[in-house]
Amino acid sequence: MPDTGTTALVILLPAAEPALDAARRISPGLVRPGLPAHVTALYPFLPDTSLTDEVTAAVRSLAAGVSPVSVRLAEVLVAPGFLALPAPSLQVVADAVCARWPEIPPYGGRFGPRPPAHVTVAMGGDDETLSRVAAEVRPLLPVTGRAEALQLVALTDRGWEPRLEAPFGG
Repeated sequence: MPDTGTTALVILLPAAEPALDAARRISPGLVRPGLPAHVTALYPFLPDTSLTDEVTAAVRSLAAGVSPVSVRLAEVLVAPGFLALPAPSLQVVADAVCARWPEIPPYGGRFGPRPPAHVTVAMGGDDETLSRVAAEVRPLLPVTGRAEALQLVALTDRGWEPRLEAPFGG
């Protein structure tokens, strides 16, 4: 679990929430509390204490230059301790965010400079548990929706909380 004060830039995808609900039914601990279905554009972002007016203005400006994106989630990706729905249509948004803040490597650099855009459905769990989640999620696909904003969230002692919602404006 990240430290309190960690922030992230995410793209909410309410249409994918049923997939997270399926994981919660199997094992609630697989799904991060306080964060709805989303694609991470940049994590970790700046510390919560560093979120100045200049930073929030930069997030708003970047989002204003992005057009809303139609999203289709049609595949389940399972890896050890991880289940996700690839979201290739949002890669361009994640790339733009990472290009705006090149000094902040996504995921601390663990997955390279350009990790694939995805909705994390489950983190943790053994192979059998993740297989059960995958079996529940596959019949829900494809999921279609529209990405319309970039959201800045921060981890507090109460869980993840929104700090800013910046609508796409293109």
